[in-house]
Amino acid sequence: MQKALLGLFLTTLLFSVSCSKDEKCPYTDDPVTVPAAEITALEDYLASKGITNATKDARGFYYRITTPGSGTTPGVCNSIAVNYVGKLTNDAIFDQTTTSPVSFVLGEVIKGWVKGIPLIKPGGKITLYLPPSLAYGSATVGPIPPNSILIFDVELLGVQ
Repeated sequence: MQKALLGLFLTTLLFSVSCSKDEKCPYTDDPVTVPAAEITALEDYLASKGITNATKDARGFYYRITTPGSGTTPGVCNSIAVNYVGKLTNDAIFDQTTTSPVSFVLGEVIKGWVKGIPLIKPGGKITLYLPPSLAYGSATVGPIPPNSILIFDVELLGVQ
């Protein structure tokens, strides 16, 4: 009987140790300071387009929630499934889902998504207006010029 209890204890201990290793998350939601000039440029863009219903986030971006969704709020270590359209300020689409959603870990994407996507839950839809510091900064990425303000229409389909 003692051997059986010891075996059960060791099995439970081994299981709990292996689970805790699997649950470690390498991602963090580090703070980013958005320069005042980028916020001003973003506000100028919104004004030029007549967008008055976007909410200013204290972290330096604007957003508009169309549908809040319900359920689990995504964190940086969650895998999320989304449909999205990414645009430049000239309305040129630089990326989008076409026939099926995409899935990825939230912590693997640009800071603007890491900070903005958790504002909605599955079934939610949001438009993010991101300054360069929360997007790709001074880097050229594919058709995205350096220091670009980016606009994303995102539908959060699921959180795991």
